[in-house]
Amino acid sequence: MNPYIEILRPVNAVMAVITVILMALITGRFDSAVLLASAVVFMATGAGNVINDYFDHEIDAINRPKRPIPSGRISRATAGIYSAVLFAAASVTGFYLGLLPGLVVVSSSLLMVYYAWSLKRRCLVGNITISFLTGLSFVFGGIVLGEVRVSVILGLYAFLMTMAREVVKDMEDVEGDRAEGATTLPITHGMRVSGLLAAAFMLIASLTSPSLYILGVFSVLYIPVLLFAVAVFLRAAIMILRSQDRATASRTSKLIKVGMAVTFIAFAAGSRTITALLGLQ
Repeated sequence: MNPYIEILRPVNAVMAVITVILMALITGRFDSAVLLASAVVFMATGAGNVINDYFDHEIDAINRPKRPIPSGRISRATAGIYSAVLFAAASVTGFYLGLLPGLVVVSSSLLMVYYAWSLKRRCLVGNITISFLTGLSFVFGGIVLGEVRVSVILGLYAFLMTMAREVVKDMEDVEGDRAEGATTLPITHGMRVSGLLAAAFMLIASLTSPSLYILGVFSVLYIPVLLFAVAVFLRAAIMILRSQDRATASRTSKLIKVGMAVTFIAFAAGSRTITALLGLQ
């Protein structure tokens, strides 16, 4: 893969874009604002991933030596410039969509830089920051498309799921983080406590998620797909509760990502647009 694409972590960036697409499905609105908002989220998320690699080049040399910067395929200085250009493009496009969307993009960009520079290595603070930013993608889409209430609710669930994965990722990266003097949860409180907390976030998200049907956010089509997502999260929770070694954390992290993807499919299935297309309204 081209290193300039790889460093964006396009799969993660596309996952962020899906939050805007989901808000479009929920509102039934499909226009140029959806495309522009999707572009903003992709650029900002990609820029955040690049600046994260910029600051984490020494840790990545231990944990992920094949990434573009530690492998030498992109210089650190070039990555810094690349990130700045993407952040600027996202901000300008955000202000084109409106004052509030623009302010959200700028503040989110600054928070991503501060996260990569300092917050990431602090116990739970970094996890909360990145989970907040993930949830904010839904809210950004809600602001642009005029459905803030629902976007906040979905943002909360995105926060919970991301918190679980962030803690598990810290468990996976504990060796490199310890070498760099980081104070992540697994380092300060141990792998067992980290596993318990990650499982708690998964269980809270899973067991309360049917309420979105009860509250009328989604149609009944949401339920069957959601049940599969819940099964994935319960499996991941059981895995990390049984064992907290690095290999298990790696498998659990991948399983959580699958669970998040299926949850997003459940959101789409139960949305106003899909329900209307199937004539179930």
